[in-house]
Amino acid sequence: MFTGIVQAVGCIEASEARGGDVRLVIACPRLDLSAARVGDSLCVQGCCLTATELRPQAFAADLSRETLSLTTFGELKVGAAVNLEPALRAGDALGGHLVSGHVDGIGRVTAVSGDARSRRLIIEAPAPLARYLAAKGSVAVDGVSLTINSVEGAAFGVNIIPHTQMSTTLGALSVGSRVNLEVDQIARYVARLFETFSCS
Repeated sequence: MFTGIVQAVGCIEASEARGGDVRLVIACPRLDLSAARVGDSLCVQGCCLTATELRPQAFAADLSRETLSLTTFGELKVGAAVNLEPALRAGDALGGHLVSGHVDGIGRVTAVSGDARSRRLIIEAPAPLARYLAAKGSVAVDGVSLTINSVEGAAFGVNIIPHTQMSTTLGALSVGSRVNLEVDQIARYVARLFETFSCS
């Protein structure tokens, strides 16, 4: 479980195909891995990955074909920047919202504009996710916890404040960029309960 509060930006140092799967080595000089162990979960660009090897200022993780097909990892090249967050530990502050690291779909940035010191992004989500999007609700975009400011169909607007622009990969997004999306877990459960009671 994660919070969507990115701890550091790393980069893909190496990518190795392994029988249809891929092993990534992710350099993370600004992320404290002193307490990490092999088998720990780390959120990388919004996706929960298992550390299969720990190196000085880096870790390796295996990506299945399903992960590659359902996330933007299949598009990322060596050198690409990625958002990083270690898993929550008992007693940690919950600064964003509960994020599982299970990507629900890939969105596409359709508009970028200035809004005072913020950048306003409009992101088109896959149509099946529209029902989980609500103004003032939460969404994780490439692992970053954001507040939804507007919704129109499957498109939603978010503001990226200067700190988030500098501390995550979101400051580099442009029209056409594809992003990993995870909808709010509470919205998902409320929708499921509504379906259950509507059918009974």
